[in-house]
Amino acid sequence: MHPFLHAEKTPDRPAIIMASTGKTLTYRQLEDLSNQGAQLFRKLGLKTGDGIAIFMDNNELFLPICWAAQRAGLYYTCISSRLTAPEVEYIVGDCGAKVFIASNALASVARELATGLPKLEKRYAVGGDIAGFESWESATASMPTERITDETSGADMLYSSGTTGRPKGVRPALSGEAIDANSPMLALLAMLYGFNEESIYLSPAPLYHAAPLRYNMVIHRMGGTTVIMEHFDAEEALKFIERYKANCSQWVPTMFVRMLKLPEEVRQKYDVSSMKCAIHAAAPCPVDVKHQMIDWWGPIINEYYGGTEGNGICVINTEEWLAHPGSVGKTLMGEIHIVGEDGNEVPIGEEGTVYFAGGNDFEYHNDPEKTKESYNDKGWSTLGDVGRLDEDGFLYLTDRKAFMIISGGVNIYPQEAENVLIGHPKVMDVAVIGVPNEDFGEEVKAVVQPMEWRDAGPDLAEELMAYAKDNLSAIKCPRSIDFDEELPRHPTGKLYKRLIRDRYWGKKESKIV
Repeated sequence: MHPFLHAEKTPDRPAIIMASTGKTLTYRQLEDLSNQGAQLFRKLGLKTGDGIAIFMDNNELFLPICWAAQRAGLYYTCISSRLTAPEVEYIVGDCGAKVFIASNALASVARELATGLPKLEKRYAVGGDIAGFESWESATASMPTERITDETSGADMLYSSGTTGRPKGVRPALSGEAIDANSPMLALLAMLYGFNEESIYLSPAPLYHAAPLRYNMVIHRMGGTTVIMEHFDAEEALKFIERYKANCSQWVPTMFVRMLKLPEEVRQKYDVSSMKCAIHAAAPCPVDVKHQMIDWWGPIINEYYGGTEGNGICVINTEEWLAHPGSVGKTLMGEIHIVGEDGNEVPIGEEGTVYFAGGNDFEYHNDPEKTKESYNDKGWSTLGDVGRLDEDGFLYLTDRKAFMIISGGVNIYPQEAENVLIGHPKVMDVAVIGVPNEDFGEEVKAVVQPMEWRDAGPDLAEELMAYAKDNLSAIKCPRSIDFDEELPRHPTGKLYKRLIRDRYWGKKESKIV
């Protein structure tokens, strides 16, 4: 279960295809590039347990570098391309990386990190020069393509996206196993989604995010082909499904919304019949949106719920979801407990904080306080989400606890209003937040990105508030609506809601870190 095996068996099979350009790396090329990277890491003195940091856009060398680190027993920390120099500097310093690799596409930020960070031993640029950096391609070109003699499995060390505060790094224990060791998770993904050497996996999201990174690497373990979109675009995604005959993919609900908002003639223009398994996660999907996707693509939509922390996972297929609409599934790893404000479990059907018991333990690197906050006195752990269980054991997510609005002592979870408003034909994107109110502490406000900016104004605001009242109880509806030309949404689909909230609460500093 490793690319080196497929390089021996099917050396000319495409391992990576860049969607827009068609640039391709075969399994033989992937093997050679990752071996050269591992050889360079050893030449630099990096040993098992050391770390590198990767600050890159989606390009053909991203995954070979990750495989080089994996086979050299290193931690590889992939950093969001949306961060500022101080934010990147924090993560590089916090993870203890000895090598920093940045792409020329991000040079404007990377060049600010050409000095400082005393733990760094080397800085490399990919795809062009960056002042103060050496060329990765030149440094690896002279390295042998043979495997290093002391291969052992490395692991990703990823950071939360920082939508609710400073990013938190999750540093798993290294397994000490061979680089091709199988795992229950690999077997599970093969069983659930049919991943194998015939898989052609369309990846529309940034590779630095946990799910795209890990799923692309799983496809490589299986011997399939990954088709990497440089940037997500709704129509381009449909075009690439048709062009490459992609048969599996992974999305976030925002991407579904973008594709569904395309004109009908554009949606019907492309043949997506090759798609046999479309997976989505990262945020709750509005029920109407998922129904529309099932109607369009068929009963191939699969969902899972879990986090970078790996403390538990829920899965649900189309048939199960149609019987339990709105659910994110039943647990496959970890026992679910719904806990109220008093720390006790609540009855079936009632909302509370979602905890997992019996799954993997985790800790946030260099942050014992945040680690402690994630566990209760029973040793159960939480990602901070709120939800409920039904009688059949299916989990339904309500919202992030951090986004809860307290108005006049009533707890309001904005996800409900967001799910309603996104269904309006004039709404492209929406965030519902709490803003100051002298009498009630907070009141509900919606910030809307309209389909057409010319529609923004009092008439549309009134129309949307009336639409919300037709579908929700009054307490959950926005009392006012503002408009933005584009909401600050991460390419992974997550909304930087705190950046929006801070406008109304008088805070100016960055909340990404």
